[in-house]
Amino acid sequence: MPGSWLRYCNAVADVFREKELLQTRSEARCPTNQSSRITVTLDHFMAFHATKRVTAVAEPQSQGQTNPNFKDYLPGSSDLPEQNKPVEPTSLWKQTSQTHNLPPGLEYLNQLDRIIIHQQVELLEAILGTETSSKYEIKNHLGQRVYFAVEENDCFDRNLCSPIRSFTIRIADNTGREVITVNRPLRCNSCWFPCFLQELEVQSPPGTIAGYVVQNWDPFLPKFTIQNESKEDVLKIIGPYATCGCFEDVDFEVKALNEMSTIGKISKYWSGFVNNVFTNTANFGIQVPVDLDVRIKAVMIGACFLIDLMFFENSLDGL
Repeated sequence: MPGSWLRYCNAVADVFREKELLQTRSEARCPTNQSSRITVTLDHFMAFHATKRVTAVAEPQSQGQTNPNFKDYLPGSSDLPEQNKPVEPTSLWKQTSQTHNLPPGLEYLNQLDRIIIHQQVELLEAILGTETSSKYEIKNHLGQRVYFAVEENDCFDRNLCSPIRSFTIRIADNTGREVITVNRPLRCNSCWFPCFLQELEVQSPPGTIAGYVVQNWDPFLPKFTIQNESKEDVLKIIGPYATCGCFEDVDFEVKALNEMSTIGKISKYWSGFVNNVFTNTANFGIQVPVDLDVRIKAVMIGACFLIDLMFFENSLDGL
């Protein structure tokens, strides 16, 4: 700091000395009536010269670098200043609550950017072919169980309305405390019924709305909208044309509302030929930004359950 200030003072002194020298020479060579005009011109010139010189001393730049604050943008140039570039609105999905204000039981989700959901194999279902209540283990990226989920509905719904059945999934932590409740009513999932498509409600803690998953009508792609507790659109989920990923994973991309930028994905992992043919169990992965609001992360877990039942419920759907 003392060195910069000394260079600044020296630069100012040099400018004034140059001004006095130029003014003396002009007065010696020119008449009085022209000297005043030249003095005014010199004042403007020296003021500009002083500004450029002092700025160069006060804010030295390393060789080969350009100060972005003084970068010149030519008319018609495709390179716009950073402040004029469109910015993705992230306030709707970014975490804004302090840790002590988070819903009870969701504090651990605040640290995760990857969630693994593993559906457990039911022997009765594998042997007899009857549909039983689904059970899921929700794990972190290290494979450690964080939550356990159990589906609740009756036998009639499971076996007669299997892919579109209504259900309530209760998610509990490792202490047995219920932290998330997922409710799905009986609705259609066909493009022929655009007014009665799938909708899912997520509560956390139970009894308090955390958000919704709403299916959007599209003749070709599976599309969903993630909404917050006020039913404001937050994110989009867009799946592939074909959800039968033989020998490979199937990815549903999580996108911003403009559907241009991808911020995450929900993946149905390939579990092997034997597992996919003889059982309908599935493994899923959710990848989202770590600073995603924990309530929206809970809604993403609900969206994963909905995608599983809509597209991968039958044994051959994942082939």
